[in-house]
Amino acid sequence: MAVVVLKPGREESLRRRHPWVFSGAVQNVRGNPEPGGIVDVCSSRGEWLAAGAWSPSSQIRVRIWSFTRGEEIDEVFFRDRLERSLHARSKLLSRSDLTACRLVNAESDGLPGLIVDGYGDILVCQFLSAGAESCRDVIVKFLEELVGPSGIYERSDTEARTKEGLPERCGMISGKEPPDLVEISEHGARFLVDVRKGHKTGFYLDQRDNRLAVREFSRGAEVLNCFSYSGAFGISALLGGAREVTNVDSSGEALELARKNALLNGLAEGAFRFKDADVFRCLRDLRDKGRTYDLVVLDPPKFAGSAGQVPSASRGYKDINLLAFKILNPGGILFTFSCSGHIVPALFQKIVADAALDAGREAVIIRYLGQASDHPVALPFPEGQYLKGLICTVS
Repeated sequence: MAVVVLKPGREESLRRRHPWVFSGAVQNVRGNPEPGGIVDVCSSRGEWLAAGAWSPSSQIRVRIWSFTRGEEIDEVFFRDRLERSLHARSKLLSRSDLTACRLVNAESDGLPGLIVDGYGDILVCQFLSAGAESCRDVIVKFLEELVGPSGIYERSDTEARTKEGLPERCGMISGKEPPDLVEISEHGARFLVDVRKGHKTGFYLDQRDNRLAVREFSRGAEVLNCFSYSGAFGISALLGGAREVTNVDSSGEALELARKNALLNGLAEGAFRFKDADVFRCLRDLRDKGRTYDLVVLDPPKFAGSAGQVPSASRGYKDINLLAFKILNPGGILFTFSCSGHIVPALFQKIVADAALDAGREAVIIRYLGQASDHPVALPFPEGQYLKGLICTVS
């Protein structure tokens, strides 16, 4: 087996069981591992630290499979990891009001680079690292055996694949083709999901608990749902008793899906509106017209895909939050989110605080929000906490 030798002093993160080895930590490589091949990782003094998957094209050169010396990275290993992931979600999977769930959450489930989402009896997979790619057939075999889906669809069409030196790929892996729109249920709501072309694997499963929180604050409110995608936050608001919801998104296709979702839930057409517009421009226009709302949801896409994009992303987050504070009624509620992992929670709170200050509004945080429980965060892997949110009241 090939051996990756670390530079002196660069082994401490692995001692703390962080699952990544960056290129800058590598002193040399003994042997000629193939992309995705299994390598031992050793300190500069020759101490064995971990076994992982080699990725020569990525800044993350090794993603760790195991910290247990002598553990074989074989079919038994992958079956065990998948069984553990499914068992950890057994309570969610047994709920009758929930038919969509993340089954494998990559590093935090001990399977770096692998995402598996279940939508009813259809699984959608992402193989995002060289290691996950090399084990694709084994993983698919055990998913078929352990879950028994009607079909497995692949959505390995993200920038993460490019960084790993892998081509993007989408399409059926096994079983029958999914319908154009897959229907799922969540907390009594119904949603249509486009697993072929929709965002991520088709739906923002990580926002499940936060959609329920929106219901809690929506009774009698006039709501503005920004970056609305398929309208899930807006539907949750209406199911919570909102008087009216306006969904804003720059994608006409997403707004049409949002309309279908609203009708699927039996909501009166007069209670929801759809605006095909750039959210930044729309918020400025609403501010200039003096239009106000009781509740605003800001759930933008990832603004910072790398550390170098943090300054520009911070400006973007501040801009939309400042405008949202401007258009909230006294006593209004702001739900604001960042899904950019490079924007840490303390920085996000500072950005929102500065936005409130510049908007001339007094605001307090009444709740911190994060990703749903089927998107766990391994304790040694803080990068797994990518989604952060705040519920703020303004005066």
